[in-house]
Amino acid sequence: MNAKPKIVVLGAGYGGMMTARKLTQTLSPEEAEIVLVNKHNYHYESTWLHEVAAGTINHNQARIMLSDVFNPNRVRLIYDSVEEVKRDENRVILENSELTYDYLVISLGFVTNTFGIKGMEENAFFIQDIDSSQLIRDHIEYQFVKYKNSEEKNDDDLTILVGGSGFTGIEFVGELAEKVPELCKKYDIDRYKVKIINVEAAPRILPSFDEELVEYAKQSLESRGIEFRLGAKIQECKEDCFVVGDDHEEIKAGTIVWTGGVTGSPVLSNSGFELTKGKVTVDGDLRAPGEDNIFIIGDCAWVMNEKEGRPFPPTAQAATQHGITCAKNIKALLHNQPLENFVFDDKGTVASLGISDAMGTVYGKKLYGKSAATMKKVVDNRSLYMLGGMKFLLKKGKVRPF
Repeated sequence: MNAKPKIVVLGAGYGGMMTARKLTQTLSPEEAEIVLVNKHNYHYESTWLHEVAAGTINHNQARIMLSDVFNPNRVRLIYDSVEEVKRDENRVILENSELTYDYLVISLGFVTNTFGIKGMEENAFFIQDIDSSQLIRDHIEYQFVKYKNSEEKNDDDLTILVGGSGFTGIEFVGELAEKVPELCKKYDIDRYKVKIINVEAAPRILPSFDEELVEYAKQSLESRGIEFRLGAKIQECKEDCFVVGDDHEEIKAGTIVWTGGVTGSPVLSNSGFELTKGKVTVDGDLRAPGEDNIFIIGDCAWVMNEKEGRPFPPTAQAATQHGITCAKNIKALLHNQPLENFVFDDKGTVASLGISDAMGTVYGKKLYGKSAATMKKVVDNRSLYMLGGMKFLLKKGKVRPF
């Protein structure tokens, strides 16, 4: 009989990967059994998905095989979908089996939130995972092929509508500004026939950035052909258009992508957790309220900044730090030691605006243009290094020339 406590980590996103990795580094094989459950046999860099969707990087660059990160003698890898957590029984129900646990980490990531907009679920593409991002890339190129080969050409087929001007939406249109000229050259199509339109209900883009940075981003993107429709609430998404505003204007397009919001995994509601806007507001030590042995991190959790009375931003940087604190606290529980509260070390945020342009703040300093783009690649490469060391950095790192 196995007397070792079993630690089960659900999800191989940034938080789950870092939790499992730190547990293997700080616990001996005799101290605990570690199990990582993930739908796929790979981790993907979710902050790179907009590049996969635009076609500016290959999907394999954004994908890391779990077996390349974890020694199967240290971490048991299970590839299955999580359906429910039976908290009273310390059981996890999977699509094809079930698991028991002594300690549980829920890091199942996000699903797209359409906020109930009519037709969005049925008619728009979502940048949600590797497969959905590849689908967008293929569909965009298909529209160019169709236009090139059509006798009766419809310029609307070449229009790309992007709903939402948060981080993902803006980074996506930045990549499209790079990719569209390549497609136009490939299929001998006039660049000015292709429209890239970003539609946002709020009066400005990138709500988490200060006004100076936002203005730089907007001017940079507009200079490369991106159109913004701000203050334009989407009333409905039809197969070939957004319906916006009180006058129900139709903006026609051949490709429609929604990037306007995400929420935590539906497993949370299936398992009876109390939710706020689709996530669980966790205790300071990252445990679910009222639970001694369940941690919830990443996009499934609201982690409160007590000083400001609001959650810390739900970023990859934060999720990675959740994983580090989570692993420390599980080790503390194993050894009957006090747990520590999560403290976010905000190193800054940089938003890509294409291959050679970006803007953001790093350690309190504002960066623009090529220097910001270089820093963005440094941030991306650091994530790889933290997961797999120099081996992954050399294999998957971003070294694209400007």
